[in-house]
Amino acid sequence: MMTTASAHCSLGVNARFHENSRHFPSKLESSSVNFHSNGDFFKISFNPCSASSIFFKGCVGRICALPEIGDEFLEKPQTPILDTIESPMHLKNLSHKEMKQLADDIRSELSFIMKETQKSVKASMSVVELTIAIHRVFSAPLDKILWDVGEQTYAHKILTGRRSVMHTLRQKDGISGYTSRSESEFDPFGAGHGCNSISAGLGMAIARDFKGKRDRVVAVISNETTMAGQLYEAMSNAGYLDSDMVVILNDSRQSLHPKLEEAPKTPINALSSALSKLQSSKLFRKWREVAKGLTKRIGKGMYEWAAKVDEYARGMIGPPGSTLFEELGLYYIGPVDGHNIEDLICVLNQVASLDSTGPVLVHVITKVDKEVRDGKQIGISNKYKEDPYESDSQPSSRTETYSDRLAQALTMEAQIDKDIMVVHAGMGIDPSLKLFQEKFPDRLFDVGMAEQHAVTFSAGLSCGGLKPFCIIPSTFLQRAYDQVVHDVDRQKIPVRFVIPSAGLVGSDGPTKCGAFDITFMSCLPNMIVMAPSDEVELANMVATASCIDDRPICFRYPRGAIVKPNSSICHGVPIEIGKGRVLVEGKDIALLGYGDMVQNCLRAHSLLSELGIEVTVADARFCKPLDIKLVRQLCENHSFLITVEEGSIGGFGSHVAQFITLDGKLDGSIKWRPIVLPDNYVEQASPMEQLSLAGLTGHHIAATALSLLGRTREALLLMC
Repeated sequence: MMTTASAHCSLGVNARFHENSRHFPSKLESSSVNFHSNGDFFKISFNPCSASSIFFKGCVGRICALPEIGDEFLEKPQTPILDTIESPMHLKNLSHKEMKQLADDIRSELSFIMKETQKSVKASMSVVELTIAIHRVFSAPLDKILWDVGEQTYAHKILTGRRSVMHTLRQKDGISGYTSRSESEFDPFGAGHGCNSISAGLGMAIARDFKGKRDRVVAVISNETTMAGQLYEAMSNAGYLDSDMVVILNDSRQSLHPKLEEAPKTPINALSSALSKLQSSKLFRKWREVAKGLTKRIGKGMYEWAAKVDEYARGMIGPPGSTLFEELGLYYIGPVDGHNIEDLICVLNQVASLDSTGPVLVHVITKVDKEVRDGKQIGISNKYKEDPYESDSQPSSRTETYSDRLAQALTMEAQIDKDIMVVHAGMGIDPSLKLFQEKFPDRLFDVGMAEQHAVTFSAGLSCGGLKPFCIIPSTFLQRAYDQVVHDVDRQKIPVRFVIPSAGLVGSDGPTKCGAFDITFMSCLPNMIVMAPSDEVELANMVATASCIDDRPICFRYPRGAIVKPNSSICHGVPIEIGKGRVLVEGKDIALLGYGDMVQNCLRAHSLLSELGIEVTVADARFCKPLDIKLVRQLCENHSFLITVEEGSIGGFGSHVAQFITLDGKLDGSIKWRPIVLPDNYVEQASPMEQLSLAGLTGHHIAATALSLLGRTREALLLMC
């Protein structure tokens, strides 16, 4: 319910909050508020964790965020059952009817969180009943519950004591958008890029067996992560080691099939429900083990024949592909309706009650657009649908991003050169690439979370005479580094790597931060490494990469909006390899920026100009090969040189340092300072907050310059 507030408000507040606390204080020491509107009386207290206030109407206790006068009040929904849950133990005594109501309460809560934080909760909406059933049957944190995908864990966080701080989700000093060992004892392992839960869970299961403990291990995977090779490696090893653990496949009917309506679907009906319960029952499992033992005694031939009959029969009643898990050594149960709490609890109870049965996989079917039971849709608007490239650096009104310009540049190049192909890997395809996909549907390959395959597949395309652009976000490219080294760089195969989401990524924090690509790509002997300073340079680098046919090449770009929103779209012009450029000339100090940090160097130039300091700003363009002529020129014409990059130690600045050291420039009068990302993981915050924490803003660069010039007091004043 939304209520417009247009009223006179008089406040008299004297409240002191707990310092350095991320949680609500138990009470305010003193506060008084008078607010009248249309005859109603309102009472307001303030939330110390947020700039927004908490709004109470009368004595009912309905909580809403308090906006500016004239804005709308966002009323928090009633959640009577959820209000009684403080830990998973409180689920044990709920009736089935109450658990269904709890599912609706959680969806209402998630919807409110989505509207309050502007963050997508779509993935978590689909696993509400599954989360309730898991915590009803298993006893966390004694039992270990691991998740592959962090975005599916918001219901888990709500049920495990973090409901009161969910409004800080993916904000500075708030709770993580992923599972985090440092955040809660209910998160035994961190979920980041997916596909790690079975491997980690198996390790915990073996450690449990080795120490003689009896806790249970549950790993929840999704069909998005089933494209990753590590998952099958872990399943195969789990089948071989035969340690007890439960793997739950949350199948939300996601698919790489270009037409989802034509993709095969697993049926859920009364028969499948009955068969799943039968498969998980203790009597059936014991009978199956007895039958195995008898056929072994009769002889190897009889045992193998019976195993084939068992596999054939289970393949007949199970969905397509179910025997794959059996071949890997996991006992398959399913499919189970992921929104039927009774069926979920029944199957999981029977699975949990079995001892010494080895790894079990429970196949659960869910819907990403699940509605509440009264038919009223919980607010999943198109604006907040799950987007793996979601970033708070992108304004709410649609502004062109670097990814948009990349898609436009690739499309222009592909219209001229029919050999250009695009290979994409990572968690979901960038929506901007739909432009290319619509024009060239046969020339774009989305392989999902199969980064290793994407790199070697691109190498194969190149060997076949095509020009592949392999697009993998920086943090996901780390998983394919061996293939980059041996399948591409060592063989000098011309694969063109496009590295989006490079540098800091705002609310995604360190999990998807692209801090290391400059370092690990520039150390490869045959790799050309570039970074554009703006959208025009991005188009030029696409054209440059298209022309290179004798070695691999890569370029990175950040998340977020382009530098010049109204700039025209033009065809890229190839850049001379290893050639930087000077943007502004001065005499006092030189700023050599790499990539989008050139823009912050220009901001620093503006600040320093106001103080009468003449600054040279240069755009390096290339980390490798380095423009040594430009670096020499900057060293010879200035007494101070500062290199700036949004990457880790060992990147662009290290290449500059290597050259000026060997060239003897550091033996003379030049003083050099690098500005890089700090040697720690930068936690989630807004993009500007992260840049400030990392010391990469224009003000930080200008302050560094002032310190080098001996104007320390002005440097301190600039940072105040």
